[in-house]
Amino acid sequence: MAIWFLLIPFRPMRSESLLALFLILFSGGCAWSPAETMAPRTGPWRMELDLGNARLPFTFDLLQDGARWHMVIHNGEESIRVDDMQRRGDSLFIRMPLFDSEFIGVLEGDSVYTGHWYNYLKGPGYRIPFQARSGALPRFPPHTAPAHDPSGSWHATFSAGTPDAYEALGIFQKVDGRLSGTFGTETGDYRFLEGRVSGDSLLLSAFDGSHAFLFSARLTNDTLRGRFWSGTHWEEPWVAVREPAFRLRDPDSLTTLKEGHAMVDFSLPCINTGNLASPQDMLRKGNVVMVQVMGSWCPNCVDETILLKELYETYHDQGLEIIAVAFEKYTEEEQALQMLRRFRDRLGVPYDIVYGGEARKEVVLQQLPFLDRIMSYPTCIFVDRTGKVRRIRTGFYGPGTGEHYLNYKRHLFAFVQQLLDERGPDTLGVLP
Repeated sequence: MAIWFLLIPFRPMRSESLLALFLILFSGGCAWSPAETMAPRTGPWRMELDLGNARLPFTFDLLQDGARWHMVIHNGEESIRVDDMQRRGDSLFIRMPLFDSEFIGVLEGDSVYTGHWYNYLKGPGYRIPFQARSGALPRFPPHTAPAHDPSGSWHATFSAGTPDAYEALGIFQKVDGRLSGTFGTETGDYRFLEGRVSGDSLLLSAFDGSHAFLFSARLTNDTLRGRFWSGTHWEEPWVAVREPAFRLRDPDSLTTLKEGHAMVDFSLPCINTGNLASPQDMLRKGNVVMVQVMGSWCPNCVDETILLKELYETYHDQGLEIIAVAFEKYTEEEQALQMLRRFRDRLGVPYDIVYGGEARKEVVLQQLPFLDRIMSYPTCIFVDRTGKVRRIRTGFYGPGTGEHYLNYKRHLFAFVQQLLDERGPDTLGVLP
């Protein structure tokens, strides 16, 4: 089970939050409601995000430790602990731990909470209405008994027949009526999804502070046909057929060194010291080096960073160095650095993070001119002790993919151990 335990200090309110608070307080006059003195109920809650033509549900627990409140959001095997909760009268502000988003709403009595979820990374105007109610309510209310079991692997295609079309590996497990799983694409996975099967219908959802995902589908003649919503900004059709042998392209084959480049070299400012850091400095000391191309806004990068932290703590004393090159979605450098430091502190990242600039393809290729392209955040580059690039891994399959993640983790540790054991340009290893 993946659990984020994160402590978040008090922060000044941003302008969007102040405006929302003003609207909440004065939209119905200046009088406080009776909820001002009523604490919300502890225990299980269920929230729905209103996407317009669909509703995205998820569940959470609201807990109290003395005078401090926190919530734990559930997505399948994932639990996300949120500690930044501030109460002002009948208004409740809940800021997500890693991503730049928050809930701002009003408590109606002790068992109803309504308002909007703001995702500031998508702009100050991006908000989704929500309503939450206390009680041990199911994520998706069951309607009829399942007519089928979608457990297993599926060959999925999103937006088929359009320029936006892409393939994915659907991975589902049904246990005791509850459905979980994810979709893996060539650039990453859709993390932990949870839902149910009712009759011939399938429903899955996830909310992690960045993603707000909802999938629906109906089974007809062994084919799933449905819709996918990502917040209110994206909706597309998808279709899938059961195909246990389906595989996506090899993630080690999608990104390569540009012709004329044989090494990895850059010098960028480290967010810890402000000094320039370079993988060449690490290679001159005879280390094995991994270069992680990432962004603090990227949930798949969170999953990879947690794994690389474990890898670093296991092998650093044997000569492994990791350097992360971060590209952020903020135009202001100081705001980008602030979010990177927050990312570093919340995850306890032990290796250097350098700032590469804004997350635009032309910026990435300017800072990392040895790459032929940038398809995905994260992308991980493996460099042996001689300075030779041995692998470039595009994307990341996280713990939501189950055995796929565990298999990659086993081979990753074995491959890094092999690189550390080498003392020269030996034969290539294998990293499935």
